[in-house]
Amino acid sequence: MAHPEAALPRPGNRPLPGSGVGDASAGKEVGAARGAEPCGEARVRKIFDDHFSFVWRYLRRMGLSPADADDAAQQVFVVLARKLDRVEVGKEKAFLCGTAIRVCSEVRRARSRRREVHDADHAEPVDHRLGPESVAERERARALLDSVLSQLDDPLRTVFVLFELEELSTAEIATMVEVPVGTVASRLRRAREQFRAIIKRMRAGGLLPEEGR
Repeated sequence: MAHPEAALPRPGNRPLPGSGVGDASAGKEVGAARGAEPCGEARVRKIFDDHFSFVWRYLRRMGLSPADADDAAQQVFVVLARKLDRVEVGKEKAFLCGTAIRVCSEVRRARSRRREVHDADHAEPVDHRLGPESVAERERARALLDSVLSQLDDPLRTVFVLFELEELSTAEIATMVEVPVGTVASRLRRAREQFRAIIKRMRAGGLLPEEGR
């Protein structure tokens, strides 16, 4: 059986900017538009179908519970519907990510002011094709990943999640978080350093096996 650590990203597997591999140009648009722009409700529905999973995953990896991620994702798309005429075709994902960052921050501040209540009705999605043992292993891996991510500083965590887990380019991330590409690269390097330091501490504390075991 694979150890939960196998589900952790391996920071450094994807090249940083300047390596000449896998890095989009700073002027690249996020998701180039294809065909004519849908209008109104039809456009919102298409954006929802295309990007809801991305928004929900981002909110979860930034520390929201499944229940809070459900609510926050809905808020993100309410904002989208309200500001649809300002969202350029091909830049919907960037708009959603920027909105998700702000909504997530608001939800976390509100959550810190109230007592947390466990809600079993809002569990992580389960692939019912997996057996009970595989489901339990996946849940342990998710819990481990959440524990590691929770120890990263927020600006670094955002970049790490988008680059290492969502596999976006540094140019795309720069557009989404509204900072220069160089700042994204700097934050990613620091996030990787923090990630490795956290893993080292967890191994020293016996929470993870030594590498290679």
